[in-house]
Amino acid sequence: MKIALIGYGKMGKMIEQIALDRGHEIVSIIDIDNQQDFDSPEFASADVAIEFTAPQAAYGNYLKAWSKGVKVVSGSTGWMKEHGDEVRKACSEDGKTLFWASNFSIGVAIFSAVNRYLAKIMNQFPQYDVEMEETHHVHKLDHPSGTAITLAEEIVENIDRKEAWKEDTTDKKYLRVDHIRRGEVPGIHTIRYDSDADLITITHDAHSRKGFALGAVLAAEYTKEHQGLLTISDMFKF
Repeated sequence: MKIALIGYGKMGKMIEQIALDRGHEIVSIIDIDNQQDFDSPEFASADVAIEFTAPQAAYGNYLKAWSKGVKVVSGSTGWMKEHGDEVRKACSEDGKTLFWASNFSIGVAIFSAVNRYLAKIMNQFPQYDVEMEETHHVHKLDHPSGTAITLAEEIVENIDRKEAWKEDTTDKKYLRVDHIRRGEVPGIHTIRYDSDADLITITHDAHSRKGFALGAVLAAEYTKEHQGLLTISDMFKF
């Protein structure tokens, strides 16, 4: 498969190595200093572009890739509130393809399935209050993380006593989501159900970005053969 990379930071370099190890070809690498390469024949030859950039750049990158007929896999977060409707329309009505995930880790996909199942159980036990905390490296610009938002939305969907999620709240009708930024932490997500009797905790602690990078390449392989707005739940049937 021919892959283009949009964004060539630590994540992009790791994706490149895993893609090469899996027998794929990197035909174009686009970063801040060579945006003109979106117009190159090499970029247009890609089956899929894998995009990991900043929140303010992501949507524009999708449009540039789609204009060249290239499908996109993206792990960029922070753009959904402003451009979510346009992306959904492009994929449902205009024939574009985006595989988007807040987190491509296989472990996080499993953790998410456990989170949904546990929330359904805990809906029956109102004596437990639930809260979440996420920790990431100091370079991460958005908060809470896209993964935390996804997990929080799954909890709210399954627990009737929570209306929505919020940061920095003491109102029990909201799921409280806290964020910490320190060091080079790849990502830790912890969900706690606390009662007077006991505490139930589930945590996903990423050791490195390698799991995210492998998941992104697996998503690219899946995207090559599929169309529309795709998610982790399409690729992994838990």
